[in-house]
Amino acid sequence: MSEHTITDIIAPGLRVVFCGINPGKSSAHTGYHFAYPGNRFWKTLWLAGFTRQQLKPEEELQLLDTGCGITMLVERPTKEASELSTGELREGGKTLIEKIQRYQPAALAVLGKDAFKKAFRQSKVEWGRQNITVGDTEIWVLPNPSGLNRATQEKLTEAYQELEQALAMRGR
Repeated sequence: MSEHTITDIIAPGLRVVFCGINPGKSSAHTGYHFAYPGNRFWKTLWLAGFTRQQLKPEEELQLLDTGCGITMLVERPTKEASELSTGELREGGKTLIEKIQRYQPAALAVLGKDAFKKAFRQSKVEWGRQNITVGDTEIWVLPNPSGLNRATQEKLTEAYQELEQALAMRGR
């Protein structure tokens, strides 16, 4: 049983489903994805061209209108993702694969290299598009927009823009 009311924002045939690692305490408290004020997810999506304006966490359902969705690897809220065990991430990876097989978005963007490595049992991972797929769904690994991540806003935006441009080139 989860300790929050956050639910997936997902539908069949989306352009991309962004997969966060797990809810932070602020998100668990508010019931919205990426709700901590220092999190750069909503700003990054806007700057990268996924949304026409910067959405607020409470406007998260509007993402579906843009062909985007959100899910998470692990349901358990923590202050920091580093509090999660490898077992939790691997179990979350299995659940995520089942979910992506069911909904088949054009792309799955996992937000965090270390979490992706553990969840998908990969040893060497570079940023960007991966060499594995889930059915017809491409898998991408993008920097986590958490304020704890030291990546600059510019670097975050560039990484997310690469995905946006790849999807646009395929007419998605």
